[in-house]
This record gives sequence, structure tokens and C-alpha cells, in this order.
Amino acid sequence: MLRLRGAQALSKAAAFALRTDPSASQSLLGWSSLALTSRPSVRGLAREAVAHTEAEAQPRGMSASTRRSGVLAVKVGMTQEWDNWGARLPISILWVDGCKVVQAKTDDREGYTALQVGIGAKREKQVAGTQRGHFAKAGVPILRKLAEFRVTPDAVLPPGTELRANLFVPGQYVDVCGTSIGKGFAGVMKRWGFKGQPASHGASLAHRVPGSTGGNQDPGKVWKGKKLPGRLGGVRKTVQNCLVYKVDAARNLIYVVGQVPGHKGNFVRVADAVKKAFEQQPMRPLVPPAVGQGSGVATLDPNGRDPYDFQD
Repeated sequence: MLRLRGAQALSKAAAFALRTDPSASQSLLGWSSLALTSRPSVRGLAREAVAHTEAEAQPRGMSASTRRSGVLAVKVGMTQEWDNWGARLPISILWVDGCKVVQAKTDDREGYTALQVGIGAKREKQVAGTQRGHFAKAGVPILRKLAEFRVTPDAVLPPGTELRANLFVPGQYVDVCGTSIGKGFAGVMKRWGFKGQPASHGASLAHRVPGSTGGNQDPGKVWKGKKLPGRLGGVRKTVQNCLVYKVDAARNLIYVVGQVPGHKGNFVRVADAVKKAFEQQPMRPLVPPAVGQGSGVATLDPNGRDPYDFQD
């Protein structure tokens, strides 16, 4: 309460000083920030020191508040890999097919900071004239798929920058977003996992029906959101915290553990996991490495306890 009253008094005094002397804005800015800043705690100083050390270790100012751009990729399919412990891992392969930055949006022009990236290729006659001008202004060829990624100002890249698979590193977690496979009209057992009705004992031709859908005269209706038969799949889905197992920079392939939504050949969005803290992710490049740098295959190095070691 005392600090709130002090801040209110400070704002009134600053407003009066600006009315009388407009040139005092710079001095008031520093004075107000100094007056409103509380005494830092030991824990806060420790967090700042750790953040400062990690920011120095990351290339070009990578910090905990940095939000990098993602990439657009093509789902190639699934395969399997065996780690050093002999455990089989289901792997989804994503192909970053010539992903380039098309437009950089800033707070001054659009009111927010983001990067528009594109992937694939199209013939000139397949796009409108305004789109051809949009690509020509960026100095990139006509791309098939466009997407936008929100970034922080320190992660803005110039148009024409190529985003390759080595923007991600093995061991980090990513979120993969795409359109799930459409399965058409489905019943409640397939769509919602209902148990179904008994297979015998009087269940005549009602083995897969949903059953009762509501009450009697009270409430006299079916509640919104009731799980009923309907269209299944074909919607935008995001699989979070996918582990990057391997990165093939020469062929622009990203190997992630688990499944990702969509058919083979569908476009997906790949970005850093939003539910993983900065300390839970390995060091990542803020600027995409140049062509030829890190062109080998980087694989996750498993460490820790043997999963097959059952000794007490």
C-alpha cells in the first residue's frame, strides 16, 4: 500500500513537472525508474547472474526471454531407431524443403513482431499478381505455403534468410502443428472411445449406439458439448514436447520421437516447445547456421541409467 501511494505521488509530481518544463522528460524517466525499483533480493540477483551467464553462452544474445522463429516442414513418414540401450523409438521424419523468410513484421508497421516464412514451390501462373509482387519484394521465389511465427525483436531475420533443419538441435523439445487425418463421419465408439452396449442379453441392434443423450422433462434438452456421433479428424492439432532425436543438415531432415498430425506430404509447423523452460532446453542457435556449417548428422547422445538395469 505504501509503495502504491508513493508511485501515485510520483506520477502526479512527474505530470506537474512535464507541464511546467517539457524538457525534463529524460531526467524524470531515470528518476522514476530509480525511485520505483525495490531493493533486489539475493534470489533475484542469483537469477540475474545465471541469466546473464547463459546469455553470454548463447550465440548473439540468446536469453530466456528470446522467442525464435519456427520452420515449415513436410511430413515424410515414420520409421524406427534403436538407441544405445537397445530401446526401439518410433520416429517421424520432417523435411524442411527450402524454407525462407518472406516478410519481417515489426511493432512500428504491423503492431507486433513476427516472421512470415514460406516453403515449397509454385508456378507463376498459379498465384495472383499481388502475391507475385510480395515474393519479388522479398527476393525469394514463389512459395507454396506461408505461415507466421511470433518472435521477439532480437530474433528478427531479414527477408530471404534460409531456415534449415540445423536450426534445431538433438535433445531439444519442439511443438509440431498440422492438420490431422480426416476420418469422415464416425460413431461414438470410434470418435470418443465409448464402451458400447452389451453384445447379448437383450441388446437388439443397439450394440454401438451412444445410449441416453439427456434427462427427461428436466432439463428437457441435450446439453451443449454432449459427445455424439459426428465428423472425426481433419482439424488443426498440435503435438507438444516432441523430442528431436536426430538432425540431418545435409538433407534438411528432422527426426522427432513420436507421431505428428497429418498425412504423408502434409505441411506442418515446427517451433520450440512453449511448455519447456529455457533451462530445460539445450543451447540453440539464434541465427540459422550458414549453408555448409554443421552439414553432418547430429544424433541425440543418450545418457543416464540403463532402462534395462533392474538391479536393486
